Amino acid sequence: MTYFTDTAANATLIERLMFTVSTAFAAAAERQAKRRVYKTTMNELGALSNRDLADLGISRSEVRRIAWEAAYAQ
Repeated sequence: MTYFTDTAANATLIERLMFTVSTAFAAAAERQAKRRVYKTTMNELGALSNRDLADLGISRSEVRRIAWEAAYAQ
C-alpha cells in the first residue's frame, strides 16, 4: 500500500521578497525592450527622406504613431 502526503509549505518572507524583486526586474526588462524597439523604429523612419516615406505610403506625421504601434501595440 502506498501513502502520499501532500504538505504545502507556506512561502517564507525571503521567498516572497525574491519573487517580487524578480517580477520587478522582469517588468523593467520588458519595458526596456519595448522602449528600444520604439526608439529604433523612430530613428530608422526619421532618417528617411519625405520621398522615401511617401514611397512607403507613410506621412512624416505618422512616424511617431507607427513607432508606438511597433513597440507597444499587441
